Amino acid sequence: MKAVHFGAGNIGRGFVGLLLHEAGYEVVFADVADALIGQLASTPSYVVHEVGEDPTTRTVDNYRALNSRSQEEEVIAEIATADIVTTAVGPSVLKFLAPVIARAIARRDRELEPLQIMACENAINATDLLHREVEHTYDGAALDLAARAVFANTAVDRIVPNQAEGQGLDVTVETFFEWVIDRTPFSGRTPDIPGVTWVDDLAPYIERKLFTVNTGHAAAAYFGYAAGAEKIADAMADESVASRVRAVLGETKELLVARHGFDAGEQEAYVQKILHRFSNQHLPDTVVRVGRAPLRKLGRSERFVAPAAGLAERGMNPEALLGAMEAALSFSAPDDPEVAALAEILATQDPAEATTSITGLDAGHPLFGAVRDLVARHGRGQHGS
Repeated sequence: MKAVHFGAGNIGRGFVGLLLHEAGYEVVFADVADALIGQLASTPSYVVHEVGEDPTTRTVDNYRALNSRSQEEEVIAEIATADIVTTAVGPSVLKFLAPVIARAIARRDRELEPLQIMACENAINATDLLHREVEHTYDGAALDLAARAVFANTAVDRIVPNQAEGQGLDVTVETFFEWVIDRTPFSGRTPDIPGVTWVDDLAPYIERKLFTVNTGHAAAAYFGYAAGAEKIADAMADESVASRVRAVLGETKELLVARHGFDAGEQEAYVQKILHRFSNQHLPDTVVRVGRAPLRKLGRSERFVAPAAGLAERGMNPEALLGAMEAALSFSAPDDPEVAALAEILATQDPAEATTSITGLDAGHPLFGAVRDLVARHGRGQHGS
């Protein structure tokens, strides 16, 4: 069995690639980073260090590595005979992978089982996005594509912090992970990947992860940054920060239970598990790393605005989530272009215009006024413009 995985970074090596390896697949890593691919190609194995409760180390071998830019034809040939294609590259990069995947699907022998494609990205229904891009570039009929490839959405969750200097290919990750996959596209022929959770309706699990893990992690980063903490675990050790994070997740819990019918007790247990993960002192995860890209994190379908909007639409005041949004507006990080872009919007646009530019909310939305008020406290006039 063979899997081609796009994205040989820490998540690719320490999560998706690891699970595919442990499922018995030969993994072909594809990436555009020359140095990383060269190192993988010249090293027979690397180690994944799982830290936290029940720590362990796992060795990954039986892999190869290709540069998906300079060795495109080789990558296409590998996909044409692969069983699985996965990605961990970021949602915005998927459109650049699509032409390569489309050409490889067209080359597949018709006798082969359909190629199983899963985008393991930190975004809602990322595989659907990849599917649309592949359809757009596929040189053949849609029915032919449907016969040759299966596209399944996933939800992935594992904290993989920035790695220590000099660690090489080895990766440090938390012990916890979750990989949930929609089984319905597979027509009963799901791949055997130990540790995967198969579900018939992925949407509730995607939102549960986004509105609990991602929302809570970012909230801890922004509240922690304001409190002067360096690491996420240090932030969670500060009761003033931890209480604000708990309040945020209390609000998202209320929405998730109302919207998807999750059992309130089970969701509370999930929240407590997530809070415990954030407090893992073995993970050197910093508030600056987690807080990066605040403009994206304040987007309409993202971790703060989406649940806050859902609560506002139910007539509720998402006070804790609004506090997290305001903390995000005050966040700064060296060399983060989104910090600069956010500051430019705040400095040059009036509060109403800036609110729409940053969050995508329209003026008629019940959340708009509250967000506009907090944007006004950080916007034009507050920056000397």
